[in-house]
Amino acid sequence: MADVIEALRAALGADALLVGEAVRERAAGIWRPDTIRAKAIVRPRSTAEVSKALAICHAHDQSVIAHGGLTGLVGSALTSPDDVVISLERMNKIEDVNAVDRTMTVQTGVVLQTLQETAAEHGLLFPLDLGGRGSATIGGNIATNAGGNRVIRYGMTRDMVLGLEAVLADGTVVSSMNQMIKNNAGYDLKQLFIGSEGSLGIVTRAVLRLREKPKSQETAFVGIESFGKLSEFLKTMDAQLGGTLSAFEVMWNDYYRILTEPPAVHQPPIPRDYPYYVLVEAMGGDAEQDHARLESALADAFEKGLITDAALAQNQAQREQMWAMRDDVVQTFRFAPIFTFDVSMRISKMENYVADVNRGLASRYASFKNFTFGHMGDGNLHLVISVGPNGQKEREHVEEIVYRPLAEIGGSVSAEHGVGLEKKPYLNVCRSETEIALMRTLKKSLDPKGILNPGKIFDAA
Repeated sequence: MADVIEALRAALGADALLVGEAVRERAAGIWRPDTIRAKAIVRPRSTAEVSKALAICHAHDQSVIAHGGLTGLVGSALTSPDDVVISLERMNKIEDVNAVDRTMTVQTGVVLQTLQETAAEHGLLFPLDLGGRGSATIGGNIATNAGGNRVIRYGMTRDMVLGLEAVLADGTVVSSMNQMIKNNAGYDLKQLFIGSEGSLGIVTRAVLRLREKPKSQETAFVGIESFGKLSEFLKTMDAQLGGTLSAFEVMWNDYYRILTEPPAVHQPPIPRDYPYYVLVEAMGGDAEQDHARLESALADAFEKGLITDAALAQNQAQREQMWAMRDDVVQTFRFAPIFTFDVSMRISKMENYVADVNRGLASRYASFKNFTFGHMGDGNLHLVISVGPNGQKEREHVEEIVYRPLAEIGGSVSAEHGVGLEKKPYLNVCRSETEIALMRTLKKSLDPKGILNPGKIFDAA
């Protein structure tokens, strides 16, 4: 231990390292009650310093875990006392904003909300948006290929990354800072690192694709009587809003109720009587026409019998209130212990899948809660499940009930949160043996000693 710590201190300086109590006083994640356990936390300021740190760790066969904002939910950034953490917290510079090319060049310790606000100051939009925007870093977003609220229109994180710089396990720097939308010359190497959860390299810098800042942001909250009408309503909105539909967030009745009943403070925009609720958002280029277009689309949906009730936000404050309600997942903590799930499937399979999960839970537990919501427009559901005060002992049974039905319908155990440790036992539900073998081949090629985030996603061969 002393050898690797002293080598890191000599190469990077004493101020770059935290050891002992300075490590243990740090939280292991914003959702976790425990603290970090590690030999040291290394806090580099540049790609060159990350390279030095990894070269030293590689020479000492030292395991390394990269840390960003620690907002993850699948244990991908968890450490053991034998690990060294490389935290990107001091690599938080926005290096360049190019309004003509609509790009932003950043270090990957920059917080997502900072990126959004900086883009807006230049009349541009960085479309990625999620509830942890104030803590999550772009490096973590890239490492997990984060999704969020606007995937239906703008895609996942990988659709917003033009180029990146990453450091391999042995300290080799791969600088692929492409700034073009189209570059079809050979392998697109950045894709190796996006979504790999820090297991193939540590991303240190990135070139991000920006869009023009919308001139309007229209939001509505809708009540719907059946799942069949829900899917038809999605098609109607997508067709009538002329490409401006940017979010289609669905909540089952039980989730809506805990958000709008005491002790929650949110006022229900519409009554609590409907089986399904949708938060619809459209972002466009003409505030007056876009508002009228959404009103017209909602009126058409009423006439077709697709929706039963609706509230249209009249100002920014109302829009923010609707989103704050949707994002208040903390209300589910009242039913702790809880298990959170992030799954995906074709929209046509959702209704039966949720029913199958509820039947599975009912067959084993006399009482349970399954708060269901998600980004339905892109096939992503979140389930928050409670099976009672002794539920922590039931984790494996609950996971089996949630994950196993996905195999039959071609779904995925992870829509946007990654695999980490929590979903590792279930990777074979949605990935074939051949796919997993190829993943191991890539891991072995780029990290032959297996020092980068070892034991996450899958076991070494």
